[in-house]
Amino acid sequence: MTLKAYKADLHIHTCLSPCGDLKMSPRSIVAEACKRGLDIIAITDHNSAENVEAVIKAAAGKPVLVLPGMEVCTNEEIHVLALFENIAPAIDLQQLVHHYLAGENDPKVFGMQVIANEHDEVEGFESRLLIGATELSLEEVVDGIHSRNGLAIAAHVDRETYSVIGQLGFIPESVRFDALEMSSNITDAVASTKFVDYSHQSFVRNSDAHFLEHVGLNSGSYLLEMPTFHEIAKALRNEGGRRVTANG
Repeated sequence: MTLKAYKADLHIHTCLSPCGDLKMSPRSIVAEACKRGLDIIAITDHNSAENVEAVIKAAAGKPVLVLPGMEVCTNEEIHVLALFENIAPAIDLQQLVHHYLAGENDPKVFGMQVIANEHDEVEGFESRLLIGATELSLEEVVDGIHSRNGLAIAAHVDRETYSVIGQLGFIPESVRFDALEMSSNITDAVASTKFVDYSHQSFVRNSDAHFLEHVGLNSGSYLLEMPTFHEIAKALRNEGGRRVTANG
């Protein structure tokens, strides 16, 4: 077995996210990911996976794997990344999230929520308030991800807002995250000291890109046998020699 380093950015928004730039279209994201030399990306729009399939189709024949995902906002206003091997469980989680998501989007206030196809054509607009918080608790969201065989990553834990530590001050023992994400605002050295109580967890970095120029920034390098969802999962568990080898 030969392991190789693969570059991954597992937190990217499309034009569906109300705070995402309208230039974050499926084809543009794929093109930027290839330009940046990314091997794996994940599409993680706020409380929705509606644009995931379009990005997957746009990447057909391109040297980049697209993982289905979502950034769910819990009722405690904690952001959690959900990553899956294929589209079906992502859409299933979306149905759960939308059932517990109240409010209607106001494009003039929050921005447009564009549903696009793989040709960057507008298919429609999402009317739900995707920027809002669901009625699901942190534990319910993480359990919902794991019950669908997904990976649950605590988003930007070093931030004061929309992070599990920022909102609660700690990570509950009952919540099993697969990794903790660090933003570009903190160095590895500071993170290892500040979050020493969670050193048993894998620390990862992603761009949280809302603009094309941010795709691939603050990304991570993973030592894997091949670029797949299951290999990423093994790396987060430090299993069989797989691991997160570098960040930034």
